Amino acid sequence: MEPRTLGALAAVLVVSAGFAFHHFLSGRPEAVRIPEKTGTAGAVAAPRPAAPLPQSSSGPVPASGPGQVPSAPGGAVVVVVDVSGKVRRPGVHRLPAGSRVTDALEAAGGVKAGTSTEGLNRARVLTDGEHVVVGGPPQPALATGGGVGVGPGAGPPAGPVSLNTATVEQLDTLPGVGPVLARHIVDYRTQHGGFRSVEELREVNGIGARRFSDLQKLVRP
Repeated sequence: MEPRTLGALAAVLVVSAGFAFHHFLSGRPEAVRIPEKTGTAGAVAAPRPAAPLPQSSSGPVPASGPGQVPSAPGGAVVVVVDVSGKVRRPGVHRLPAGSRVTDALEAAGGVKAGTSTEGLNRARVLTDGEHVVVGGPPQPALATGGGVGVGPGAGPPAGPVSLNTATVEQLDTLPGVGPVLARHIVDYRTQHGGFRSVEELREVNGIGARRFSDLQKLVRP
């Protein structure tokens, strides 16, 4: 082959290679850069913090009782007493548990002027259902249903004493029964729901066979 022909063929090959290379470069995919977003529109919202769990109260939880004794609307235990005699507002009064005779007198408006309270133990703790008579003569237990005269000159009851309604002062007037034994009788009555028979008095702490024999005809359930 002649040199001229070879030169022309080489020139064609070079031109063809150039076109092929240009076509290759123009056909390649180019990476496109996404423009960055500015402003608050492109900001990613931060996650909201979780709400704190409610904490339990550190205060005590009120306990509910079976309701065996009278109670005030707020749940406090009360005692109901009947105050009569020489007071300004005689009647039935509800007082907090643990109240004393002096508290009952205040609830009844106080003792009338000129009334002697020499025989009245105003420091004594009240019991539920008690009848307090101020300044009057002693009343028989059989006629009053267990009321006790706490005025001056109070003496032993005229009839059998009710073990289920008598107060400590009235039981204290029985022969051989002092304040301590009288309190034991009232405590036994409260714990056992009352006396069902006179013989049950034998179960009270401090009452033996001899003392029971002396009291048997002086008391009733």
